[in-house]
Amino acid sequence: MANEVITLTHADIYQKDTLVLSDVNFSIAEGEFVYLIGKTGSGKSSLLKTLYADLWLEKGSGTVAGFQLEKITHKEVPYLRRKIGIIFQDFQLLTDRSVHQNLRFFMGAMGWKDKAEIDARITEVLELVGLPDVLKKMPHQLSGGEQQRIAIARALLNHPEILLADEPTGNLDPEKSIEILKLFFKINQLSKTAVLMATHGLDLIERYPKRTIYCEGGRVRDLSL
Repeated sequence: MANEVITLTHADIYQKDTLVLSDVNFSIAEGEFVYLIGKTGSGKSSLLKTLYADLWLEKGSGTVAGFQLEKITHKEVPYLRRKIGIIFQDFQLLTDRSVHQNLRFFMGAMGWKDKAEIDARITEVLELVGLPDVLKKMPHQLSGGEQQRIAIARALLNHPEILLADEPTGNLDPEKSIEILKLFFKINQLSKTAVLMATHGLDLIERYPKRTIYCEGGRVRDLSL
C-alpha cells in the first residue's frame, strides 16, 4: 500500500469563526491524482488553505507531507510549504521580474543557495512544462496559459510531494484548460507527485475521469467510494 501524503480525520474546517466543513475524512496516497469539486462557497479553498496551513486546523487531526496540522507551529509552516507545491487561479507571478528572476526568487525563499543547482533545476522544470525558452520574458509577454505553466513550474521547483491546485484553469479558455489538465497528468505520471486539483470544470472531469472529492452542504464526500 502506498504511503499517504495527506490524511484528514474528523477534521472541522473553519474560516475565521465560521464552520465551513465538518467531520472531514479522506486521504491521498503518494502519486495519486484527485479532483476537488463543489460550488462557489462550498469550502474548497478553505480546505486547501487548511492543508497548506494558511488556516489552522481547529478540530480533528490531519497530516500533510509528514506534518501534523493540529500541532504545527508558525515556525514550522515554511518547512511544510517546502514539501508541497501550491498553484492559484491568478498565477501570482511577480510582474516586475522576468521568468528567470521569478523562479530564482522562489528558490531562494525555499532555501536553495547554489546558483548552478538553481539554474539546472529551473531548466528542468521549464522543459517539463514545455516552455524552455522563456527565461528572459516578463510575465506580461506571456499568454494566460503560459503564465499558468510558469506557476506550475514554480510549484515543482522544490520537488514537492503533492501539488495543491486551486482552480488552476479558472482564468483560461476551454482549450487552454485541457492543456493545463494534461500537463498535470504528465507531471503526475512522470514525477509520481500527487495532485489535488480544485475545479469547477465538470466537463473536464467527465472527459478525463479521476478520483473525485465533493464539497457540499458543509460535508465532504468521496464520489469514488
